[in-house]
Amino acid sequence: MNLDHFLSSLTYLGSCFAILAVGHWVFILFRRSYAIQSELVEKDNAAFALVLCGYYLGLTFSIGGVIVGPSTGLENDLIDMLVYGPLAIILLNLSALINDRFILSEFNIKKEILQDQNCGTGVIEFAIFIATGLNIFGALYGLGGSMVTAVVFWFIGQIVLILASKYYNLITQYNIHEQIENDNVAVGIGFAGALIAIGNLLRAASAENFISWQDNLTTFIIFIGIGIILLPVIRMLTDRILLPGRSLSDELVNQVKPNQGAAFLEASSYIGSSFLITWCI
Repeated sequence: MNLDHFLSSLTYLGSCFAILAVGHWVFILFRRSYAIQSELVEKDNAAFALVLCGYYLGLTFSIGGVIVGPSTGLENDLIDMLVYGPLAIILLNLSALINDRFILSEFNIKKEILQDQNCGTGVIEFAIFIATGLNIFGALYGLGGSMVTAVVFWFIGQIVLILASKYYNLITQYNIHEQIENDNVAVGIGFAGALIAIGNLLRAASAENFISWQDNLTTFIIFIGIGIILLPVIRMLTDRILLPGRSLSDELVNQVKPNQGAAFLEASSYIGSSFLITWCI
């Protein structure tokens, strides 16, 4: 690594930390009623810690869509970061409002996080931020696009994420909202894995160089369609291998103590399957 490359890398890294700092203050601005230091240090609120970790990871993925794309030179890259970095922050926080309204719509999220310290809710919020960050990554990645194309693919991705969450609730043998509100962390972990998997599919579906609306939307629809069909199939096959002869739903909801180990298996099978699908399609 020569000196010029090293200095350029430091410049990129410094710009990333600047965007992360702005994103941190925007997070605080959107949640002025949250006593962040008190929740983390004095109350040891693990549920809120999950939310905060998810936000930072989601923001990191969002910024990655600007950085990882093809370079057009240091000066142009920094201009792109100056333009698209704040856009990523806005979209991530706007997504949080939308997703809280439509994905976890049947109870008061703030109450569950701050008063009940419900880690089932916390881990889903963690996953929602990561899934959204992956969606934004794909929307901002590639050549030939613009701010308009980025916003359109982000918006379509949000619709897919919401619909996929509704579909997940339909194919499970239990009511996710009811289980989460009853502090079933295992159900939250399994649902979180599904959300992150969908986010990963969205990243891959939209992370294409922009050619035309027809070409890119066709690619997006085909990719997501195949992915959503294959994801539960591969997860089911994985469960057959990992938990032969046992019902995963029983392990999550019909135990005196819900089996979080089985929930981690479900979540990891979803996420792993999403990578296999994106690598093979």
